[in-house]
Amino acid sequence: MLTINKIEQAQHSLNEAEKKVNHQYRLGYHIMAPANWINDPNGLVQYKGEYHVFYQHHPYDENWGPMHWGHVKSKDLVHWQHLPIALAPGDSFDKDGCFSGSAVGNEGELTLIYTGHNYIDKELDTFFQNQNIAVSKDGITFEKAEANPVIAEPPADSSHHFRDPKVWKHEGFWYMILGNSTKKQEGRVILYRSSNLQKWEYVGVLAKSDGDLGYMWECPDFFELDGKHVLMISPQGIEAKGDSYHNLFQTGYLVGEYNYGTNTFHHGSFTELDYGHDFYAVQTLLDDKGRRIAIGWMDMWEANMPTKEDGWCGALTLPRELTLREDKVLMNPVQELTSLRKTQYNMLTNKALSNSYVVEVNEDLLEIQAVFDLADCQASSVGIKIRGINNEETLMCYNLNEQKLLLDCTHSGKEDGVRKVALQAGETLALRIFLDRSSIEIFANEGQATMTSRIYPKESRLGIELFTEGGNVIVKELTYWNLKDIWG
Repeated sequence: MLTINKIEQAQHSLNEAEKKVNHQYRLGYHIMAPANWINDPNGLVQYKGEYHVFYQHHPYDENWGPMHWGHVKSKDLVHWQHLPIALAPGDSFDKDGCFSGSAVGNEGELTLIYTGHNYIDKELDTFFQNQNIAVSKDGITFEKAEANPVIAEPPADSSHHFRDPKVWKHEGFWYMILGNSTKKQEGRVILYRSSNLQKWEYVGVLAKSDGDLGYMWECPDFFELDGKHVLMISPQGIEAKGDSYHNLFQTGYLVGEYNYGTNTFHHGSFTELDYGHDFYAVQTLLDDKGRRIAIGWMDMWEANMPTKEDGWCGALTLPRELTLREDKVLMNPVQELTSLRKTQYNMLTNKALSNSYVVEVNEDLLEIQAVFDLADCQASSVGIKIRGINNEETLMCYNLNEQKLLLDCTHSGKEDGVRKVALQAGETLALRIFLDRSSIEIFANEGQATMTSRIYPKESRLGIELFTEGGNVIVKELTYWNLKDIWG
């Protein structure tokens, strides 16, 4: 097979590209490739005591192209180490791309399950897709199976969209779900079963669009969470409605009850998972602490991506622990991220705020905790601005009458700058904010709402401004930490 030579070529190209990267927007504590393009997280797994994350990667260019699998690992979900490129396309079954997939430990080996992408006519965008495996004994070097493709073609009623396998084990059998669409362009997730990861039988449809959930469901994930089953999907083709579905594509979930014996999944309605500008293709793992941990792609298709001019593009979100409360999936930063904290600054405690309060900060890697007492609040809205200079700012505002949290990145590099999410904050609004050089992640009221966006301020100087409009508010807490640069 061509694997080793292709990987060596790709690695050489990546190493050369890394020397030319402009670091102005390079993130300080997020997963990125050393250079060039990345998108979906793949193969989240714990293997021999370490966390492994793979990702869709084009090591030859800062734009999307023939997909490889990049690779990092970590002992603590905080400090990441780059490893050699794991998969490169070019064999007969994956000649135009090693698309997204998953990873499982199996009898001491690490197995990757991925989609092979093969163009029939690239100009017409006609292609076929299949499912393949690659195996490693050391978790670093992978050999594609002689049996590939292990699933050569989709079911008869399927379109050519047939990708993104997620594999898990249940009661002695391996199960695989795939993102798919019908010939009528209806998004769905289909299910396969195997005893050995190589020979698969088609079980049927796990879930499908009700007519309003898009033409294709990408990057599915399926797992138990707090007694229920959760199906994560990234639909394409949903129309914007109210404050929802304003990105080109979405990521969200269905919660319900699943029966393995009958392959029936009784579930509720689709719920968007994150309401920022840049969150897609989320994948999860179950770790040895029993936590369901999620990571997403922290960008969006067809968005403005100015870092391409700097020789790189794309990043992954912080790892987030998932919990379920009243059939709502909550996301919060994993506890280990507190190890990023350096100096703590306690700026306000139980102080009345009538207009604004400004803290000048010269750091660009920050965690901010802002807590507002809304019990007897006279204000119509309260919020926080992360300010640069020359009219640059990233604004978070909670409207008490509408009970909505707003994120406005119009003045930090977003043309389509405003996103909103409904949030019944009750008596307290608690915002936990992670600011990196070109990203912001907001966790409101312990994950009741999350918003993730890339930002591109032109100035490096920062400040934190709390504000209120229409009346006073008590600020219970304003604390911030400057954070370590794991790549520095």
